[in-house]
Amino acid sequence: MRKLMHLLLSPPSRFARLVIGEKRLTCDLVVPDDLFSHLPVFTDLDGTRCEGLWAIVDHLEGNYPDQPLIPEDAQARRETLRLLDWSMGIFHEAVTKKIVFEKGSQRYTGTPVTRAPDMGVVRSGREALKPALAAIGAAAETNGYLASRECSLGDLAVAAHLSALDYFGEVPWTEHPGAGEWYVRMKSRPSFRSLLADRVPGQPPVAHYSDPDA
Repeated sequence: MRKLMHLLLSPPSRFARLVIGEKRLTCDLVVPDDLFSHLPVFTDLDGTRCEGLWAIVDHLEGNYPDQPLIPEDAQARRETLRLLDWSMGIFHEAVTKKIVFEKGSQRYTGTPVTRAPDMGVVRSGREALKPALAAIGAAAETNGYLASRECSLGDLAVAAHLSALDYFGEVPWTEHPGAGEWYVRMKSRPSFRSLLADRVPGQPPVAHYSDPDA
């Protein structure tokens, strides 16, 4: 059986789960004992072990091409990869790390933070989220999805981060209807079902988190 070592609230782990789901693969989810190893880690049926996000993406795109997640069009392909890089780099540092990693337990994020949340840090993440949501909404209104008319790696990467933020009710959807409409479409995809079923012990999600229509 395929296995994915992951952390429940870690966006790279969530992204890997979404990619695996889009590829229509079955996979056992395993929480590792070492929370600070190079996660996520994917093991395929033939024993191939892929450590880290980029290795997993390369393996799945190369070995399961029937459901491609990188557009053929050159411009859309560049935008897809830019969104992937942006979400896992700039967005992660400016928003997700300051909100999810402050509010979530280290066992589910992988962060070494053990103190109480610093609300000043959380507020700075909230401010950085606003222009990002505006850009996401504009891209979705222009392209259908974020990079093209079809769902791509860029959509999955951005949605992985927003799903972790949404778990805590930290996304002001009503202020950004374009981003909200796009995210509802992402939540409705079969690959999202396992994420919507996530529950962190002692930290339940907000009520709308698991509703694919909200």
